Amino acid sequence: MDLLKPVWACRSAGFAQKGAGKGRRMALAPQPASTADPRPQNDEQTPVDAPGLQVFVFALFFIFGGITSLNDVILPKLKELFTLNYTQAMLVQSCFFLAYLLIGIPGAALVKRIGYMRGATVGLLIMMAGCLLFIPASRSATYGLFLFALFVLASGVVIVQVVANPLISLLGPPRTVHSRLTFAQAFNSLGTTIFPRVGSGLILGSLAGISAAELSGPALDAYRTAETQMIVTTYLVLAGALAVIALVVWLFRNRLKGERHERTSVAEGFTLLKRPRFGYGALCIFLYVGAEVAIGSLIVSYLMQPKVLGLVERDAGNMIMYYWGGALVGRLIGSAVLRVVSPGLVLAGVSCGAIALLLITSMSTGTVAGYSLLAVGLMNSIMFPTIFSLASEKLGPRAADGSGIINIAIFGGAVVPLLTGWLADASGSLGAAFMLPAACYAVIAGFGVYARRPA
Repeated sequence: MDLLKPVWACRSAGFAQKGAGKGRRMALAPQPASTADPRPQNDEQTPVDAPGLQVFVFALFFIFGGITSLNDVILPKLKELFTLNYTQAMLVQSCFFLAYLLIGIPGAALVKRIGYMRGATVGLLIMMAGCLLFIPASRSATYGLFLFALFVLASGVVIVQVVANPLISLLGPPRTVHSRLTFAQAFNSLGTTIFPRVGSGLILGSLAGISAAELSGPALDAYRTAETQMIVTTYLVLAGALAVIALVVWLFRNRLKGERHERTSVAEGFTLLKRPRFGYGALCIFLYVGAEVAIGSLIVSYLMQPKVLGLVERDAGNMIMYYWGGALVGRLIGSAVLRVVSPGLVLAGVSCGAIALLLITSMSTGTVAGYSLLAVGLMNSIMFPTIFSLASEKLGPRAADGSGIINIAIFGGAVVPLLTGWLADASGSLGAAFMLPAACYAVIAGFGVYARRPA
């Protein structure tokens, strides 16, 4: 849920010295902008003066990564309570990621107008409002209201992500931006590892010994209301934490000095897609987020199958942490590997690794099938930051525009999981459904080869 989320990166110092590195937002030696760029940009960017704010940005990555990954726990819960098929259950992800399509550009415009810190405050407050909407959703035991609450929550996440993505690249010297980016993504993965583990114990652990499919009428309504109470409790705690964080951010709203934004219209923002490298990268963000979310959403159901691990729901939910934990480990390793290996080739390599693991999952059973699926998280680790940075080289003062467009591309988390759920229902096999994420990774591998050289 990986969701997560990073920004520009630059050529590492080691590669710059060798003259063979990948340009990653700012090269140490000036490079001409792509001739396909309708508005060539100056790739020089002066760091903003904001000592200590890196910790704030790392915290934002942790928060929105963790909250997004909770969808993987809520989805099987709502699937059981409302007796949904896979396609209907995937509406949880569709409504959440629909916010990226609808809020990405307005969110970028808001941040450009009021600044990064005030924008972060607004995003955090909207997230808090989304958490509070789980109260009426639970009392009415209505699936549609849960979906609406998730949409509002996600709208705040989008705005916070628009802030965090470009801001991390500005808080320090250009030569270290790649290290900061990868380190920030590690905090995102830390959130996606911890939140599902805690959420699984609170939400899935409350499942009763009966099934909603056995009930009807008032008994069914009462069961749904009672069983969703732990969801409400979980999100009320999150709402309180978000309120405190929003207050802290607001108190430091004038701490950021020297930020600047280029004023552009919404239509001008989309002109960035005329750059082949950026357009291809945006497509890959769409496919990557979709594949990552689709797999994460189906892990619990897949591990519960008798032919795989045959786990009960709570134990299967606890296993999600290994999927996201693999991304955490991979990002820590990747921060070193990407200093000495072409980022594009690393991207192509891990994409091929993800395809291989999904093929093993689909064609095997038992422990091999279960753990090969969980291992895809390790392959996912460096994909988002690497795709983002390779696609977004040299945007300069149009960083907020690029971040807004990329946030729209994250809408893939609404489309690919829904199609994967439909494929699972149509084929009667989750293993067969995993071939759709595998196709997404194939396109991403192609982008890695395409973008192996600087823009």
